[in-house]
Amino acid sequence: MATTPAANRIAERKLRDKQARRAQIISAARRIAELEGWSNVTVRRLSDEISYSQPVLYAHFENREGILAAVAIEGFQELGLALEKARKLVKRGNTVESVAAAYLEFAASSPALYEVMFSLNLSLPFDDPATPAQMRFAFSQLLELFPGQSSKSEAVSELFWASLHGIAELTRTKRFKHSRHKERVKALVERFTFPSR
Repeated sequence: MATTPAANRIAERKLRDKQARRAQIISAARRIAELEGWSNVTVRRLSDEISYSQPVLYAHFENREGILAAVAIEGFQELGLALEKARKLVKRGNTVESVAAAYLEFAASSPALYEVMFSLNLSLPFDDPATPAQMRFAFSQLLELFPGQSSKSEAVSELFWASLHGIAELTRTKRFKHSRHKERVKALVERFTFPSR
């Protein structure tokens, strides 16, 4: 039996409303985490924050981890877009340096988001058939920096990512002096721009 145009409009509106509620939950989780940390992002707190009952939240997410995973996936999309922009905007200069700067700026300007992406124990698969597209997209921006043989290119990209992540984390936890940041990034870029040196 064919659906009527009115039924289609109602279904589309319900879908839009559901997507809007989901986005509101994710946005509230991010806001609370930025101000108070991830330990304060609970289903009860989110329910109070956005004035939806807990069952409404559970209709969108199975549990707290599901909310945090959705935030992390959104973060990977944002990181991927930032890296893609940095990679594509370089006319003259070093693309590796531009991407490194964009990555470290993302980590520094969004510490709570970066934390949920990498430091909380979420069951988000990396390098797996079930890896979300947003995570693949972010990593693909690093792969673009080191074209060549597939497995070697991936290994170099992973090492570059590990180095950037290390700098981001050691800077965030104040183990690295901020005064040496530019020198550190320059040395890293030189290693990955001229790997034979």
